Amino acid sequence: MEIILATANHDKVREIREIMPDSQIRFKTLHEAGFHGKIEENGASFAENALIKARTVHSRTGEYVMADDSGLAVEVLNGAPGILSARFAGENAGYPEKIARLHEMLQPWPPDLWQASFICVIALICPDGRELIFRGECRGMIAPEARGENGFGYDPIFWLPEYGKTMAELPTEVKHQISHRGRALRAAAEYIQTVTRLLDATILTKPDLS
Repeated sequence: MEIILATANHDKVREIREIMPDSQIRFKTLHEAGFHGKIEENGASFAENALIKARTVHSRTGEYVMADDSGLAVEVLNGAPGILSARFAGENAGYPEKIARLHEMLQPWPPDLWQASFICVIALICPDGRELIFRGECRGMIAPEARGENGFGYDPIFWLPEYGKTMAELPTEVKHQISHRGRALRAAAEYIQTVTRLLDATILTKPDLS
């Protein structure tokens, strides 16, 4: 089975391939699928944005397409930056600037109130047009200082009290086990594996009409 990943984020592509190393699934990038152009993410939720990306690519390819929309939701900020996590500090801001802006926004509250969640929604569209949504969440805190080198985005400031580490300090295999993306992808993988088994069973039991 081949699945097109509807993202231009190379870090996401790498993580998805690490989390789902199933040899029966080949993940294709947008470039490998021959898709070019920018997708406007103007949805009002993670699910809407994931579907916008998946539908746009599926409309041009007709293949299996998977799209991820994810972000950081901070409780005292009423869920912000949320779906704007990648661009709330400016379209061209890097993650050091985004982290600095987030810390600035959190200054009115003490650090022990900086509860947050990483949220990931996966949209999967099948060749027949079926649309499926899978959601994963990881709860933690915002750390006052960035720590760790393993990860990307907000991982260095996402503190996990039960581990005493930020997401960026965890070994890769542990991070993938507990992360929002890992949880959403495992739910998607379970569905894909079920579909694959059904397809294999249909092929094996198909009568010979020759």
